[in-house]
Amino acid sequence: MKQHLIVLDLDGTLLTDDQKISEKTKTTLFKAKEAGHQVMIATGRPYRASQLYYNELMLSTPIVNFNGALVHHPKSKTWETVHTPIDLSVVYDVVDSVDKYQYENLIAEVMDDVFIHVEDKAMMDIFKMGDPKVTIGNLRNNLNEDPTSLLIHAEESNVPLIRDHLENVHAELIEHRRWGAPFHIIEIVRKGLNKAVGISLVAKDMNIPRERIIAFGDEDNDLEMIDYAGIGVAMSNGIADLKNIANEVTLSNNEDGIAKILIERLKL
Repeated sequence: MKQHLIVLDLDGTLLTDDQKISEKTKTTLFKAKEAGHQVMIATGRPYRASQLYYNELMLSTPIVNFNGALVHHPKSKTWETVHTPIDLSVVYDVVDSVDKYQYENLIAEVMDDVFIHVEDKAMMDIFKMGDPKVTIGNLRNNLNEDPTSLLIHAEESNVPLIRDHLENVHAELIEHRRWGAPFHIIEIVRKGLNKAVGISLVAKDMNIPRERIIAFGDEDNDLEMIDYAGIGVAMSNGIADLKNIANEVTLSNNEDGIAKILIERLKL
């Protein structure tokens, strides 16, 4: 069988609800690699929060972090890193414009450095993975370089209002996505970025055509990736919009949905 590129979202897809990779899915992915297929991760997480799973799967491929704002190869110094941050002036405009909306916090990330607008233990717990450098305080005072991403934490009821505002006022300069439960967070990256952009770079480097890309996802930050892949697979726990455009819908992240498709498609 010709070489395929298998692309894995993390939360709600590769990871079970308790943030683990099941043994069946892991074994199936190892079999896919042994059969000559390539396996990679494409996630909204920073690398420091995805490295654990990259290492657990013993990957040697590039990885897409921050929904495409960072594409890099942890195992190769010669592979050209593509980092596309948001212009700092745009971030300041967004911060100023959402002040009239009720939000809990703002978080900016510059690669693996974290800037938190308001001290918040819950936020610290979320972002402490990988032991980043954390700066707490007003973003306008502390953030002085273009960030890789900007996060807005808000009550669930306020998230649609803020996203509507971002679409109406800042759509020409940014992309925004919503995290899945339990975190009601809007993630912002530079305009034109998404997981599909990162995957296309990796696939081109590997000389693997779109029709031999199998991608798995569950949330709205996976829409472009699932649409781009030759075989776009939505998890059964995924959002309706993703299932509507997917080539297939598999079992949930807690039911080895990835393993099921790979066993069937790649005859593992």
